[in-house]
Amino acid sequence: DLFEWAQRDTAFSVAAEIQRRLLPSSYTAEAGPFTLAGWLEPAHNAGGDTFDYSIDREYLYLSMTDAMGHSTAAALLATLTVGSLRNSRRRIASPADQAGEANEELLMQARPDQFVTGLLVRVRLADGTADLVNAGHPSPYLLRQGRATSLSLSSGLPLGVLDRPYETDSFQLEPDDRLLLITDGYLERNALPVDIESTLAGTADRHPRQVVQELAGTILDATGGDLRDDASVLCFDWYGPNASRDATGGANRTGTTTP
Repeated sequence: DLFEWAQRDTAFSVAAEIQRRLLPSSYTAEAGPFTLAGWLEPAHNAGGDTFDYSIDREYLYLSMTDAMGHSTAAALLATLTVGSLRNSRRRIASPADQAGEANEELLMQARPDQFVTGLLVRVRLADGTADLVNAGHPSPYLLRQGRATSLSLSSGLPLGVLDRPYETDSFQLEPDDRLLLITDGYLERNALPVDIESTLAGTADRHPRQVVQELAGTILDATGGDLRDDASVLCFDWYGPNASRDATGGANRTGTTTP
């Protein structure tokens, strides 16, 4: 609790407390072939956003979810979703299978008017093959050779709507690619001044941790701090399967080396 107290200057609501427990213990991870960093900028009334990641011997898994609604109802819906995704992921399930199982859980346990959008990613560490499943979520952005674009993916229905299988899109990551996942808090009407593609291209030389902080600051400026929904972001850099990096340079990308 001492650690938690040091990170908050206002009391959390019960919904915010639940939501915080759904996030990974570390928001940044460094490894030879990749770096990632995430951030959640919460609305005053928690909006159900989560991000997560996991690394095993063969794959890196990423997920971004957004439970409908606000307050405790959204936090509980997010809890059910994240619990299902982690459970199936720990059985080495593919993104499509993870989405399918989470969908089944929501159809059984949630109200008919409740749903969750999600984006699930699995990257094969040996060659950079990425499998993605989009369940009604905003598309991710790809920064490649200085140019930022929104990836065109098959978009399935949100989780908890219909009993229907989810499609998988696959593409090949190239060394120095950057992938950015967001929730629709960055696309809300009062956040329109946030130009994701320009920000992504303009921060190409910065560490993912700096990128997510930059985007969080930008949306707070654009909305005057009045967020109507959570705004979450996950930034992932791919260096290639054979990259060996000394990450002792901290958040400065120039402080890392690739022999």
